[in-house]
Amino acid sequence: MDEMNGTPSRSRGRVTSGDGTRIVYERRGEGAPVILVGGALCTGASERPLAELLAARFSVVTYDRRGRGGSGDTGPYTVEREIDDLAALIHEVGDRVAVHGTSSGGALALAAAEAGVPIDRLSVYEPPFSAESGARETFAAHRRRLTGLLDRGQRAAAVELFLADAMAPEALAGMRGSEAWPRLEAVAHTLAYDHAVLGDGAVPAAWLGRVHARVLVVDGGASPAWMRRAARVVSAALPRARHRTLTGQTHLVGPHVLAPVLEEFYEED
Repeated sequence: MDEMNGTPSRSRGRVTSGDGTRIVYERRGEGAPVILVGGALCTGASERPLAELLAARFSVVTYDRRGRGGSGDTGPYTVEREIDDLAALIHEVGDRVAVHGTSSGGALALAAAEAGVPIDRLSVYEPPFSAESGARETFAAHRRRLTGLLDRGQRAAAVELFLADAMAPEALAGMRGSEAWPRLEAVAHTLAYDHAVLGDGAVPAAWLGRVHARVLVVDGGASPAWMRRAARVVSAALPRARHRTLTGQTHLVGPHVLAPVLEEFYEED
């Protein structure tokens, strides 16, 4: 805590992943370490509102996933390399690390736990797997469209394709003209990375059964029905998990609603 103004202390750093990629991070507060893993099109800055709330009780780390913000992007991309990024960060910040992943960041955190990365407690908010009939076919078709756009350098169209699944047309139209749009285009290529993290798009029940960390799976009561079903199926597939729904919340969960739920989970005996 900064004694001069009563705000949580903050510092910046970098770690080097197993393939030599530079991963930059920011750390706030003091106490047990918590790492926040952002979702698609997000950088470490996207997690700042939640980090600032949690920093009153924890040492909270946000970071730019590879290919985003200040971090490097050694190719070719593999999920294993991105798991190594998180492992390097965990090694840097200390023992008994809790991890929270939002959306596809939650899927990445779950994959890291299954791979043996030492995560003490893990919370995820709506990892976007699907438990619906035909999920694999739908996901494969979406991946082909996205890959085609990115291969042709149509970054704006790729961002629009992704956001159209989560936003109303009028909201998407407003987003195109916003100050945030150039930042989204800048990380459009990482949408392919998040697709890789999700595998074939279906809930991966087989490998979820090999995750030994204690896990809290959270969804929003106002989120699409398929996301809520997927959260319940993910929770049921994990050996040491429980599920919680936040009334009135959507996929864009309010940090002030989520933070106390995470605090309670991380501090349980």
